Amino acid sequence: MTKPARNIEDVLPLSPLQEGMLFHSVYDDAGPDVYTAQLRFDLEGDVDRDRLHAAATALLRRHANLRAAFVQRKSGEWSQVIAATVRVPWRDEDVSGADDTAAAAAELAEAARWERFDLRRPPLLRFLLIRLGGDRFRLVLTNHHILWDGWSLPILLRELLVLYRQNGSDRGLPRVRPFKEFLRWLSARDREESARLWREAMAGFEEPTLLAPDRDRATHVPEQLSTAVDAATTRALTQCARDWGVTLNTVTQAAWALVLSSLIGRTDVAFGSTVSGRPADLPGVETMIGLFINTVPTRVVLDQRETLRELVTRVQEEQSSLVEHQHVGLADVQRWSGHGDLFDTALVFENYPVDSSGVAEDAADEGFRVVDADASDATHYPMSLIVAPRDELGLRLGYQPDVVSAADARATLDRLVRVLRQISATPDRPVSAVELLSAEESERVVRGWNVTDVVVPSGSLVEWFEARVGERA
Repeated sequence: MTKPARNIEDVLPLSPLQEGMLFHSVYDDAGPDVYTAQLRFDLEGDVDRDRLHAAATALLRRHANLRAAFVQRKSGEWSQVIAATVRVPWRDEDVSGADDTAAAAAELAEAARWERFDLRRPPLLRFLLIRLGGDRFRLVLTNHHILWDGWSLPILLRELLVLYRQNGSDRGLPRVRPFKEFLRWLSARDREESARLWREAMAGFEEPTLLAPDRDRATHVPEQLSTAVDAATTRALTQCARDWGVTLNTVTQAAWALVLSSLIGRTDVAFGSTVSGRPADLPGVETMIGLFINTVPTRVVLDQRETLRELVTRVQEEQSSLVEHQHVGLADVQRWSGHGDLFDTALVFENYPVDSSGVAEDAADEGFRVVDADASDATHYPMSLIVAPRDELGLRLGYQPDVVSAADARATLDRLVRVLRQISATPDRPVSAVELLSAEESERVVRGWNVTDVVVPSGSLVEWFEARVGERA
């Protein structure tokens, strides 16, 4: 047995979204990998570099799936191979002597963000500790999204802080519930029932919903725009959802369907929705670290006679029958529906049950403060919407600048806010009467593009003809 073989602890299958991310990484291995995510924490106080390194090492020792490599077998099938031991990728940098320490640190973090991971070589995460000066540091954690999802993140960070406190010892921490238990759960699902329900859900869907059907598959560094729905409207939307027996996620899905319909000119639309993927019947799933989320189609057929309230409640009813079957792979749903690509936009509703702000409180107990935190992630879709439920509903639109201009992205985001306000204020308004365009856009479409009047000279047709001949004689 070779030395690499002796370092193999386990060989596991992939979750559906892991397969999707792997496909995009392998398909376009020259450009940026948009599924490289990053967290940045500005720390002040007594930060012990060696204890932090020991904590990171212990974290990877505890969680087998953080030591995964993704390898293709001779059969063409992909597996995740778990290494028994790995070295934690760690860099120390000091920019305290730079003229602009913030710019120097940002440059280092940006370079780390777009340095591609080789998915065949674990671990698919790396740490960068930047000394800003005095007792100020920036901790940069870069990882491939294929390892974990947003729900996992607060669990991971809090465990890292416990390991830091204990200098890498995991005494007192609960036993790890391994990600492989979820993969085992997936393999036991009834695929025939899932296939039947998804075929019914997509029956009659004639044409994929694509903003950029002819787009080059090469991925570009995405741009982002953000806005927020005002607090009063957010409260009204939350109350509507409560009164109608739906989720706020469903409200935003219905609104996004209306905007998407206006962009492509069809009333039967589909877009990707990211679901949590954590099965309630899997013991300990709420404490597991891994990539549980999945992206599945949300199909919405718009009936112009329905009210906005009726649209939202119908979308909730239609989606409820699929909740138990949202673990299937997107490629399977595409095959069952008889299409290739079904959509090229996606919606993510970030509703994590664990409050990541608690990490800052835990850090204070360790002798340093988290004074700022920031995160970066993206998707390969031409347009993706991130919805964050807060006092003011946060909306972040990611877009690929090679196919969507900044002006079009801003207009799309503005239309979404406009629709959400109408749902909250006039829920009995018919879908046909929803106002999607701004006053300026309406003026341009209704009046500007219809200014077709011309000055008609006096005289008969014969006189006009004779005059024109005379001009050219």
